[in-house]
Amino acid sequence: MARPKAEAGKTRKPWTISWFSKALWKRILLRGAIVLALLPVALTIIYSVVPPISTLMIGRYAQLLWVDRQYTSLEDISPNLVKSVITSEDSHFCEHGGVDWTALGDQIDILISEGEAARGASTLTMQTAKNLFLWNGRSYIRKGLEIPLAVLMDAMLTKRRILEIYLNVAEWGEGIFGAEAAAQAWFGVNAKDLSRRQAARLATALPNPHARNPAKPSPGHRNLAAKNLKRIQVAGPIFECALRS
Repeated sequence: MARPKAEAGKTRKPWTISWFSKALWKRILLRGAIVLALLPVALTIIYSVVPPISTLMIGRYAQLLWVDRQYTSLEDISPNLVKSVITSEDSHFCEHGGVDWTALGDQIDILISEGEAARGASTLTMQTAKNLFLWNGRSYIRKGLEIPLAVLMDAMLTKRRILEIYLNVAEWGEGIFGAEAAAQAWFGVNAKDLSRRQAARLATALPNPHARNPAKPSPGHRNLAAKNLKRIQVAGPIFECALRS
């Protein structure tokens, strides 16, 4: 007697289906990784001409929270603020290629020898990369991602464009983003009209914008602003890439 034909759907072995599913997932993950790697490149090209928004701003928009930001060109931001921010946050901004390797190496040495978290090694370009592509909070993973992103941005954008983006996405208080919104919120003036003292207070508020009030600074904040102004006076030619003569 002839054997009955195998029922439809039972001719394929289970291991074949399992192998196919794993291969499919591998392809999906690989393509996803490629997209994630190329996304910052594509966005940086777009941001070279289009005003960007930060991930923190996107998060607030998603939660229907208030956001105050008025994008302003670097020409319409006071040179006082440019000088104060560079002096306070990244005095080697015009020299490095997105990452201050000397400062980063020093902080790694401190971490290895003393076990303290790295501080002071984040350049303006790294902070801009973090604001545009990453998340807030202390994380060695995030810090590691900042480095290649900063190198990428420095290679694709001019120093002036990087600084302009930074000054338009930096947070200066709850829902206050960018120099124009900050100048108006804290001092009632436009960003181009900020005085030296006002600029110094804004710049030294950046490390902790939710705790430091530029309009009514604490004695410690006022002291930081005064030191910032003194450092500007002896800074030398560290602003050349940012200010047009």
